[in-house]
Amino acid sequence: MIQIVPMAAQHLKTLAEIERQCFHAPWSAESLGEELGNQDHLFLVAEENGTALGYVGCQTVLDEGYITNVAVSPKARRRGIARMLLNQLSARAKEKGLAFITLEVRQSNAAAIALYEGQGYCEVGGRKGFYSNPKEDAVLMTKYF
Repeated sequence: MIQIVPMAAQHLKTLAEIERQCFHAPWSAESLGEELGNQDHLFLVAEENGTALGYVGCQTVLDEGYITNVAVSPKARRRGIARMLLNQLSARAKEKGLAFITLEVRQSNAAAIALYEGQGYCEVGGRKGFYSNPKEDAVLMTKYF
């Protein structure tokens, strides 16, 4: 059974590996670890039998949430894990009184855009040349509460 739990030190090594598998510029275990002490930020992990399968990271400033990454292990995809993470993030963001959550997504990542739209995010703009390796524009999407 998959559970969504706050990110903890025991998750860092596995999450750093998931980052390497998913992104061209992955966060290291050390970078992820820097988020552990920040009570304002929301970093949630999907785990099954104690093993991290993916995570969502959301940094907060006042009443605004900024998703840093949504990552699911390639071996665990197509099980609704990203949707579970985003649902739990939204619930916790509402509890914290956030006005919205926003994120950037590669313009070519149709699957992720569809996922976010299904979760209530809408396109609010773009960022030219936001991504590198390869260079690509980002779609800016926001979910308002």
